[in-house]
Amino acid sequence: MKALHIAATGMAAQQMKVDVVSNNLANMSTTGYNARRADFADLHYQQMARPGTITAADGSMLPTGIQIGLGVRPASVSVVLAQGSLSQTNGDLDLAIEGAGYLEVTLPSGASGYTRDGALKRSPDGLIVTADGHAVVPGVTIPDETTSIAINAAGEVYAYFETQVEPELLGQLTLTRFSNEKGLEAIGSNLFVETVASGAPMVGAPGIDGLGTLRQGYLEESSVDAVREVTELIKAQRGYELNAKVITAVDQMLSATTQVR
Repeated sequence: MKALHIAATGMAAQQMKVDVVSNNLANMSTTGYNARRADFADLHYQQMARPGTITAADGSMLPTGIQIGLGVRPASVSVVLAQGSLSQTNGDLDLAIEGAGYLEVTLPSGASGYTRDGALKRSPDGLIVTADGHAVVPGVTIPDETTSIAINAAGEVYAYFETQVEPELLGQLTLTRFSNEKGLEAIGSNLFVETVASGAPMVGAPGIDGLGTLRQGYLEESSVDAVREVTELIKAQRGYELNAKVITAVDQMLSATTQVR
């Protein structure tokens, strides 16, 4: 019976959906995290009688045919792009991105990574880095004698000193966007890398060419909707149970077949 294998694909699909939901719920407090969504597609169909098949000499044909589905398969796990709410921290190096764009960082391999996690730090050398120590591009170094810094919406970094009244411009942070953000590859630690599907990175100043702006002293919270995720979890659980019932029913039918005298 095909139903046995069809139900097995259904159980595997619902299990994958639970995995995605559980990851979303686990990252409810992750800075700049966007929820993921599992998408599915039906498998191939067995054509028992194709639609349009001629059934008589007068040209009569089957209007619908007989097509038996063979189950379900995962199609994608995509990022649900949404702006998370902003949480005030008052940290000098805490930056929230209002709108589109990613901060570019340099990975240990020398490749570029991209993140919306604006919980930035200061390295022993004064360089602005992420919480994992990845340097933010372009590199901005804060002098040791700096008393405080200010970062405006356009990403310009100013340093204040006790010996001078006017602040000193240290550099300007940039943002990067992609034509297909959902094509970025997540590598963990709130980081993404470019892929062929994402398109080439487009770098610009915050607030220009569709890029968002920066807000100092704030962090972007996770965009996970707990109510929605719990609802999806219940739906996946019910779907898993129904597919399990199909397997139980098929097993009973096969048992009845073998017991025929």
